[in-house]
Amino acid sequence: MSASFDRIARPYRTLEYLTLGHTLERTRLCFLPHLLPARHALILGDGDGRFIAEMLNENSSLTTTAIDISAEMLRLLRQRCSRYSDRLRTEQANAVTWSPAAGEFYDLVVTHFFLDCLNQGEVDRLVTRLAPHLTPGARWLVSDFRIPDGALRWPARALVRALYLAFRILTGLETTRLPDHAAALEAAGLRRTEQRLLLGGILTTELWQRDDNRS
Repeated sequence: MSASFDRIARPYRTLEYLTLGHTLERTRLCFLPHLLPARHALILGDGDGRFIAEMLNENSSLTTTAIDISAEMLRLLRQRCSRYSDRLRTEQANAVTWSPAAGEFYDLVVTHFFLDCLNQGEVDRLVTRLAPHLTPGARWLVSDFRIPDGALRWPARALVRALYLAFRILTGLETTRLPDHAAALEAAGLRRTEQRLLLGGILTTELWQRDDNRS
């Protein structure tokens, strides 16, 4: 992923609301009550930090590490989360190649509308690299676009294609198709425990949990 999101960091919230209203925000926050037991979270590509701010506000025992390739996104994130700065660590890095330090473990990973910016090989490598740093029973929260079956299949394809084209023009994003995040997570020993579909099934938000009982 060689895209640069600095250019759209400031207008990102407005662009999001103009295209899909508050639907993406509702998707991100859908499972927030389920995350209250988390203590050490890794958040990849949260953009301007709206989700992290909500999560830190709701969970006073949580510490977070936020990774983003965009310096401007991280600046906005730190600004929005300034009151929680003692529980927030940020690092500008490409999450595809970034690795946690030795002995660093997380009981929650969050990827809201991030994995769909990667190709399948990048998703596979990312999940494989992070899996050894998950605590027993750790959760992974994913929100992404999807192509539903039925009448909305073709409108969804058109929407996803248009979004990829827009991001290619605005950021240089090279990805052109949705990866199969489920296959990568299952291969790493996680199982899906919750799922909510929004916008007629075009959006999905899912909770995955490390399965420590696999034979």
